[in-house]
Amino acid sequence: MIIDCHGHYTTEPKDLHRFRKEQTEAVKNKNAMPPRAGLKMSDDEIRESLEQNQIRLQRERGTDVTIFSPRASGMGHHVGDESVSIEWTQICNDLIHRCVTLFPKNFIGVCQLPQSLNVPPKNSARELERCVNELGFVGCNLNPDPSGGYFNSPPLTDKWWYPLYEKMVELDVPGMVHVSGCANPAMHTTGSYYLNADTMAFMQFILSDLFKDFPKLRLIIPHGGGAIPFHWGRFRGLALNNNKPELTEIMGSNIFFDTCVYHQPGIDLLFKVVPVDNILFASEMVGAVRGNDPKTGFGFDDTKRYVEGTSLSAADKAKVFEGNARKVYPRINKKLAG
Repeated sequence: MIIDCHGHYTTEPKDLHRFRKEQTEAVKNKNAMPPRAGLKMSDDEIRESLEQNQIRLQRERGTDVTIFSPRASGMGHHVGDESVSIEWTQICNDLIHRCVTLFPKNFIGVCQLPQSLNVPPKNSARELERCVNELGFVGCNLNPDPSGGYFNSPPLTDKWWYPLYEKMVELDVPGMVHVSGCANPAMHTTGSYYLNADTMAFMQFILSDLFKDFPKLRLIIPHGGGAIPFHWGRFRGLALNNNKPELTEIMGSNIFFDTCVYHQPGIDLLFKVVPVDNILFASEMVGAVRGNDPKTGFGFDDTKRYVEGTSLSAADKAKVFEGNARKVYPRINKKLAG
């Protein structure tokens, strides 16, 4: 089985975008919020949006199931206050639940959190619990920067985050460290902001004692780990200079990267420097980079081809494609058995 641990619903029905635009404008102009009851998305619309896109690509590329969450760039935690974020988050998570219900063999749900600037992360625990216990989700996306590109929240290793980590450990679900859309004009959302945040998170983790406090906490740093594999020596040296263990020891059973790297040399490097036990297969389709690479004729985000093109053994490829996801997202095992 091939499990894609990183997929977003980026082909949503049009009325979702209409609602969000009206909600955002209401925040800006201090008007009444649009009614949630006015949001119309039929099952047929959802089916068509998935069958023509994600499911078609699963079939063409030979993947089996996608761990699926709302559009990351659409989480928009910098928009409005906590009440706005809660309503928008519930709408997005409920929509993912509908996708999973319509196509249970293709998708397993992961939630976004109702984070908001300067609001304690502990306030997100209730929605996480709802999504796991009521909707059957298996993880969450954790935004280290609800400001939308200004990085003014406490680091992920600060005790400010601990109540949320306690809930994640209690529920036995991992978090994918994933920022949202960028409001800072100095950064491109998917080209720089995402990778900056990935790199920042790893640096925070390796200089902390977070995993001594939470030995069972599991965090996925997406997009191949940002800049980490390419600058492995730099980060390894910084850790050792600060009297920390080797990076592989720090990562242990707590930090994982995915394979959202869109060329063969990048994937080769990822597997050369990062332990195979800490890498999960992912494509992010349909996501950051769309279309075919003119040099290969295949989709940039057809990452299965890159993993198959490595020199990994069959046993190690099985870990990447399936085994590691079952370990990091243990709640998927019961779903896959069904």
